[in-house]
Amino acid sequence: MVKVAVSGINAVDNPGPGLGIIKGLKEGPRPVSVVGLAYDAMEPGIYLPHLVDRAYLMPYPSEGEAPFLNRLLYIKEKEGLEVVIPSLDAELPLFIDLQAKLSAYGLASFLPTREQFRLRAKDRLPVVAENIGLKSPVSFAVSSQEELLRALTQLRFPVMIKGLFYKALRAYTEAEAFHHFQTIAAEWGYPVIVQEVVEGEEVNVVGLGDGEGGHFGLLAIKKLWITALGKIWTGVTITLPRLLEAAETFVQKYRWRGAFELEVISHEDELYLIEINPRFPAWIYFAVGVGVNLPERLLAAALGEEPERDWNYPAGKLYIRFTDDLVTDLEVFQYMVTRGER
Repeated sequence: MVKVAVSGINAVDNPGPGLGIIKGLKEGPRPVSVVGLAYDAMEPGIYLPHLVDRAYLMPYPSEGEAPFLNRLLYIKEKEGLEVVIPSLDAELPLFIDLQAKLSAYGLASFLPTREQFRLRAKDRLPVVAENIGLKSPVSFAVSSQEELLRALTQLRFPVMIKGLFYKALRAYTEAEAFHHFQTIAAEWGYPVIVQEVVEGEEVNVVGLGDGEGGHFGLLAIKKLWITALGKIWTGVTITLPRLLEAAETFVQKYRWRGAFELEVISHEDELYLIEINPRFPAWIYFAVGVGVNLPERLLAAALGEEPERDWNYPAGKLYIRFTDDLVTDLEVFQYMVTRGER
């Protein structure tokens, strides 16, 4: 029985990848016991014991390295943890920086390097896109209202106003652009990215790089229906050669280690790279469901094993997300709030 900790169990309107990862692990060939890492006592995964065997509250990454590391080591000691699979953007820098320390304590992971993580910055996208054979939207990195105004004169509305790592807002007027610029700068700092809007079909690819230029599997999808927050609700598997070739070039050129997702817009027979995510997406169970169990392969890699590399999958498989209802005891919530674990 392998003891694995998984974060991102916040299965709400903006779901984390955790429950999809856990379902993949539970459906894999080896028995696993899953510890859910939560940041709020209301995260639904806490209350799903058929998926999450034990759950613990974590300190927010903003509290710093020491409390974060101490909490992980406490959970490891109590549960006998062997592997941790973080899946949220905000926590990944800490986990990446702590990889060596956690490994010394016997807690394995399989994550990108700090330099690889920096590739997800919006100002790096044009270079990455060119290097892997994709286009990218026209973008400007701005640090003042004067620079923002100059950028807006070279773009047509609507435009996207984005933080370097987090948050993206669409602006339809100059006034709205300035408001979004101030909001994002106050929250995430400079530079702020001003980007043209590329309309088209959303096509994404998820994969698992081996850190040596190869990979343990890829899956490409087209989003059919998305929520108001831009999250996939239904999708279909595709075998778009140029997209899959770009993903293979990405892992080869950057020697990517660990999970990743490339978000791409298909417009007038061109593919535009919009986002690089250094983790599995919330729809990762789609890969599991069509026979490419990337969460199980990541676990194998973290344990030092050689995962499967076969990733043949059928095109035309449909993914549908749905909501569900759960009734449980209030005592579970109260215990999480007071003790931080269940």
